[in-house]
Amino acid sequence: MTLEQALVLVRRLSPVDKARLIERLAPDIERELKAAQPTMRKSLRGLWRGLGITAADIAAARREM
Repeated sequence: MTLEQALVLVRRLSPVDKARLIERLAPDIERELKAAQPTMRKSLRGLWRGLGITAADIAAARREM
């Protein structure tokens, strides 16, 4: 079943049944969102530390663009 097909059926419900549907779906959605929390990203600050990139290297890279 597609989202559009589900929406057609849901729109046929009474306002009370629509509210009941939301009440039943909300805990499932909340649980799924908590399970899908993104992992912490690693900071990229200092990633190139110690590589010895000079201003001349940066200028050369800009010229190549």
